[in-house]
Amino acid sequence: MTISDVQVILHGTYVCGEDQKDREIHSACGSDMMSDVLAYVKDQAVLLTGLCNPQVIRTAEMIDAYCIVFIRGKKPTDEMIEMAKERGITILCTDHRMFNACGLLYSNGLRGGVPY
Repeated sequence: MTISDVQVILHGTYVCGEDQKDREIHSACGSDMMSDVLAYVKDQAVLLTGLCNPQVIRTAEMIDAYCIVFIRGKKPTDEMIEMAKERGITILCTDHRMFNACGLLYSNGLRGGVPY
């Protein structure tokens, strides 16, 4: 699966990083608790979250995620967009809720990684 596939499946819109749309995606995680993401998630290519603050960008960088999907119609701030661009992280936005977004990606073949 590619970032472009994620965008199509979730009917998402690119905020930044559309030039990375052909990048391969092999795993994902969904959480609004960045402390849990940092504690339990490693090497997840996509981070799905409804939390919308600069800490999300920093967390994505720390877990080596290269795509963030903001769910529930959340929109990142200009500061967050600039941070993502500097780190080469693609941002997508979707109106789906967490359960549906994760379910759609899972049903299309995307899996979570090893939890530890």
